Amino acid sequence: MEFRYLPMTKEDKQEMLEKVGVSRTEDLFSDIPKQVRLNRHLNLQKPTSESQLMKELTKKANKNVNVKTHTSFLGAGVYDHYIPSIVDHTISRSEFYTAYTPYQPEISQGELQAIFEFQTMICELTSMDVANSSMYDGPTALAEAANLSAAQTKRKKILVSKTVHPESIEVIHSYAKGQGIEVVEVDHKDGITDINALENELNDDIASVIIQYPNFFGQIEPLEKVQQLVADKKTMFIVSSNPLALGYLTPPGEFGADIVVGDTQVFGIPSQFGGPHCGYFATTKKLMRKTPGRLVGQTVDEDGRRGFVLTLQAREQHIRRDKATSNICSNQALNALASSVAMSSLGKQGIKQMAWLNMQKAHYAKRRFQEKGMEVVFSGSLFNELVINVKFSVTDLNKALLEKGFIGGFDLERVDKNYSGYMLVAITEIRTKEEIDVFVEEVGAHIG
Repeated sequence: MEFRYLPMTKEDKQEMLEKVGVSRTEDLFSDIPKQVRLNRHLNLQKPTSESQLMKELTKKANKNVNVKTHTSFLGAGVYDHYIPSIVDHTISRSEFYTAYTPYQPEISQGELQAIFEFQTMICELTSMDVANSSMYDGPTALAEAANLSAAQTKRKKILVSKTVHPESIEVIHSYAKGQGIEVVEVDHKDGITDINALENELNDDIASVIIQYPNFFGQIEPLEKVQQLVADKKTMFIVSSNPLALGYLTPPGEFGADIVVGDTQVFGIPSQFGGPHCGYFATTKKLMRKTPGRLVGQTVDEDGRRGFVLTLQAREQHIRRDKATSNICSNQALNALASSVAMSSLGKQGIKQMAWLNMQKAHYAKRRFQEKGMEVVFSGSLFNELVINVKFSVTDLNKALLEKGFIGGFDLERVDKNYSGYMLVAITEIRTKEEIDVFVEEVGAHIG
C-alpha cells in the first residue's frame, strides 16, 4: 500500500454528505462569497509513497548540524550537558509519557511522586521553602514572578537588570503590558548590574528587582549587595538562576531572595532546537498560596501509608475563576521527570562536581583566549560562559567554524548592535581540553 493511513473511503464521504443534506463538498462552503474562495488547487507537489517520502525527509534532516555531529560552544540559555542514559529509559515508559495532569491521586501516585521529588530537589538547590510542579520554561516563570510581586506589593513598577537574558526581558514586557506594570531596565557595568544605577532607580513604588545569577554574560552577580538595597524599600527580590550553577554557588535563598526561578534544561533535557524546556518557580512559605501552577504535597492515607496529592492549585480552571493567581494551564511533567531523574542520578556530589567542572573549564578557556591575544571582555567572576571580542563579524566567523566541525558561540549583535564583534562562548563539563584548545586555535586563526 502507498499510504499507511486511510481516514475514509469514497463511500464514507458520500454517506456523511448525505447525512448533512448536501450532495457535494463544495456545498459546505456555500455561505462563503465566491469572490473570496480559492478557485484552484493548492500549489502543492503530488503526494508520494511513504517510503519515498521518508527517504526525502531523511536526506533533508541529515543536512542539520547538531551537537552529535559538531562540537558545540553555543549557550545563551540552552546548553549541551551530559545526560545520564537512564533519563531516556525512564521518560520512555508509557505510564510517564502518556500521563496527563494527576487529578485522581488514587491512580496517579507515580506521577505525583515524581513531581514531588522535582519540587524537593529544586528547593534544596535554591534554598527556598516551596517550589511548584514546573512551568513552561524559565522566561515565563520569571514573568509570572514579576506579576506576583506587583500583586503582592500593590505596586506597578519593576526593575530588571539588563544582564537578564534578553528574551526573558521581552517576555516580562509582554506579561507586564496586560497588567499595566511599568518595566524599567537597569544598565550594567563591566558585565554585572550597575549597583549605583539600581540604587538611583529604587524607591517606594518599586514592586521588585529582577537579577539573573549567573547572568546572561556568564558573570556572577553580587546578590548580597542587591538584597541590602531592596530590603530597605520593602521591595521584593527575584532571582533567575541556572540550577546547575547552584550546585556550587551560594543559592539565592541564602541571600534573602523572595522568588527564585529558572529553567531545568541543564538537567536531562537536550537542546532540541531550543525547546520544549521546563521552568521552575521556588519561593518562601509566605508566598506559597500566590505561587502559579500547582504544588504537590506528601501525606498519609487512612492506613498510614505514604501518599501524594495536589495540595495547592492556583490556576483559574480549579474553580478559582477571577481569584486565580495564574493562567498557567499545564506543566512540563515529562521534562520535569527528566530533570528529576538526571539530578537523582548525579546526586548531590555529582551536581557539585558537574558545576565545578563547568567553572574550571570556562576559566581554562578564558586563559587560553588571553594567551592567544584575544580580549575577554568582562573581568568579573564567571560560571560557564564568557564574552570575547573577535573584532569582526561573528556570523562570518561561525560559518568558518562550522566548516571545521564547531558550533560557535552566540553573536551578541543579535540582541544589541553595540555588541558588534562580541561572541558569547559557553563551555560545559563535556568539552574536553583538546576541544577547547582546538576551538581557541581556530578562532584565533580566523581573526588573525
